[in-house]
Amino acid sequence: MTGLHHSLQSPVLVAGGGIAGLSLALTLHQIGVPCIVFEAVAQLQPLGVGINLQPNAVRELFELGLADRTLDTIGIQAREWALVGRNGKDIYAEPRGLAAGYRWPQYSVHRGELQMLLHRTVLERLGPDAVRLGHRVTGYRNEPEGVVASIETRDGRRLEAAGALLIAADGLHSAVRAQMHPEQPPIHWGGAIMWRGTTPGVPIRTGASFVGLGSLKHRVVFYPISQPDPASGLATINWIAEITVDNREGWTQGDWNRRVDVAEFIHHFEGWDFGWLDVPAMLRGATQVFEYPMIDRDPVSTWVDGRVALMGDAAHVMYPVGSNGASQAIVDARVLGAALVEHGVTPAALRTYDAKLCADISALVLRNRGAGPFGLLGLVDERCGGVFDDIEKVIPAAEREAYMARYKAAAGFAMHTLNAAPPIIAPGARVSVR
Repeated sequence: MTGLHHSLQSPVLVAGGGIAGLSLALTLHQIGVPCIVFEAVAQLQPLGVGINLQPNAVRELFELGLADRTLDTIGIQAREWALVGRNGKDIYAEPRGLAAGYRWPQYSVHRGELQMLLHRTVLERLGPDAVRLGHRVTGYRNEPEGVVASIETRDGRRLEAAGALLIAADGLHSAVRAQMHPEQPPIHWGGAIMWRGTTPGVPIRTGASFVGLGSLKHRVVFYPISQPDPASGLATINWIAEITVDNREGWTQGDWNRRVDVAEFIHHFEGWDFGWLDVPAMLRGATQVFEYPMIDRDPVSTWVDGRVALMGDAAHVMYPVGSNGASQAIVDARVLGAALVEHGVTPAALRTYDAKLCADISALVLRNRGAGPFGLLGLVDERCGGVFDDIEKVIPAAEREAYMARYKAAAGFAMHTLNAAPPIIAPGARVSVR
């Protein structure tokens, strides 16, 4: 299907040069829509730690021409997802990606390296002026024939940019979302505190396993995000250590991420040595550790206001328990691109995108707040206090598998559905210009 009656002289404005905004820029270029990305930071750096890209998102990166040999340079193909109890015994394990039968792999990657890869690709394909660094979108004004974005530069100038549409991929603290929904509640923190780092280590189990170890409110998650070094056998192991505390007084640290010393929290994990994994040693092996509250926002009724739409974390920041925050941002870009192919660069395309995703992904935000796939650890806690000899007597295999199947369906990566699904954007589809 081709797009309808809209001149493409006026670009689509994209607020934010993270994974969401850059994936959208590549999608817009693919379908023939000019765009400009405005990014607040003066210089992009490969910040962050490990994330997982589910097969539904990897499919879209492949469709954008980022093949497995490219993605292999920033991470590894995951082969297993496992939950292990506090006693070191398996609760649940399943193959992932190609090993599970998906047509596309699942990737464990360094978030910052993925962003830098997308940024380089945008500059190569769209040109050096496609991303304006040091430009923060602070608001917008809908006009009869377009939209005007208000912009502040790093040196204090105030500018305006006119475009056909404005897509806000400006993250957790989105200024565009704040204008669109001025009555939105403050950021929601449920009481979980995460400490994140990377440590050289020998990959365990399959060598490419994502492992959640512990209980619902006291756990460590870890997985490799690089191939092992041929000489040492050590890979970069990404880890998250997490506890849940009383949140009645709210987040009191001030910073949403701050560098901390491992001594501030390692006492929560002393004694967690299982032979096959020494958790305290893994935590101590990180060169730097950052503390984050596990946060999200209450869903909003719509992601669209006229010629303006939200995407990525600006639309649906969610707890990082299902490995689908970045994945959903990439899928957002593709669903929006398909709507533009169908309706042209018009408000009707934004309404179609909103109708397809807002309600379902808002439900996923709340599902993740309820622990997402880690909810299995909560069931173990409830039924046996986390201590068991035979998991079959606590949660039978059929119940565990049904629990995970429901989550994967909600998150959009149920295998048989995804494998059979046609491309979100048909090969060669372009927005027609009249």
